[in-house]
Amino acid sequence: MDIHRTFGEVVIWERGVLRHAGRVDMTRTGLEGLGKALLTTDEVVIEATGNCMAVSRVLSPFVARVVIANPLQVKAIAHAHVKTDKVDAGTLASLYAAGFLPEIWTPDPQTERLRRLTARRYQVVRHRTRIKNEVHAILHAHLIPRCPHADLFNGRGRAWLSRQPVPEDERAAIERHVRELDRLQEDLKDLDREIASGSLEDPAVRRLLTITGVNVAVATGLVAAIGDIGRFKNPQKLVSYFGLNPRVRQSGLGAAHHGRISKAGRSHARAMLVEAAWAAAKAPGPLHAFFVRIRAKRGHQIAAVALARKLTVLCWHLLTKDEDYRWARPALVASKTRAMELQAGLPQKKGNRRGPAYAYNVKDLRDQERQLAQQAERDYERFVERWRTRGPTSGVRGRLKPAGLE
Repeated sequence: MDIHRTFGEVVIWERGVLRHAGRVDMTRTGLEGLGKALLTTDEVVIEATGNCMAVSRVLSPFVARVVIANPLQVKAIAHAHVKTDKVDAGTLASLYAAGFLPEIWTPDPQTERLRRLTARRYQVVRHRTRIKNEVHAILHAHLIPRCPHADLFNGRGRAWLSRQPVPEDERAAIERHVRELDRLQEDLKDLDREIASGSLEDPAVRRLLTITGVNVAVATGLVAAIGDIGRFKNPQKLVSYFGLNPRVRQSGLGAAHHGRISKAGRSHARAMLVEAAWAAAKAPGPLHAFFVRIRAKRGHQIAAVALARKLTVLCWHLLTKDEDYRWARPALVASKTRAMELQAGLPQKKGNRRGPAYAYNVKDLRDQERQLAQQAERDYERFVERWRTRGPTSGVRGRLKPAGLE
């Protein structure tokens, strides 16, 4: 079935013969009518679109299986010379019958809900950043110097902003932007509460929180994007899923050329990994040493992406082996866990009994954990200081030459 916003084109493949079955309305009633007309042994094939999950939920009780195809890998449809809804639906049916249809993984309802929440949170954060940039652009257009305070949009920053000499229409625009920021902050708080409340008992989220630089938002976003870690047989599969693997071009006897990252997969999960990489690069530990080593060769931008890739590999190992990060800082992890509990709306603990997160407020304990992380960083530096970049061997050079030629 080739589905659209308002209708779907249905083609039935049976015993090697395709026959057109007409159109069905993209409504719950229309899809239920189609499902009742099918057999319980039938299988339905659709492409991944914005409403494919809803279509799958409606049709699943009536048929044996609903298969969702990856549209990026269905080349027969993308490169077809004759492209109509009927032809596309027939191509999906034929590819699935032949066993050549690239499928996508269908998440369970809880994972799908967490994906929707994290995607909405990412959109709110991007909208908030866009509004802040507009305010900065107004100040820049009128030669206003940079704000002397740490944040332009906190209490002191807003007081400074209100005293700047700008035209009345620009001042009105700034006030509208500030009111919109306050509204978005309330929306962000509600989304954080929903996300945290659904992740309190998730062991995968708590395990990812042990990684330096990974907060609650990043951990829940990664868990939502990954889903079942068992569907990735090795860490390279997960790296490719997030689009952090380099593009490779090679033909014939020529050497392989590695380019920029592919940027395939879920873009907001990749953005959160890069954000976590920047945070991990500022904290002491082996991850910081890795960032410094790559930065010295390739620059800080490439180093951040390389660190995001290493974080992806680290996440795969932690989730697959059910282990916490070896160089985790216990007080910091307890503080992040307590922050997640407070975001979820749990009551504050009062009394003389101190919780595990209190240790992060003690400077001596915090310094001890930093010293252990710095020791791990020095161990990593000693481990890699003897590495040398090796050029191509004689065997590789000889392989690039045709047989019999010197």
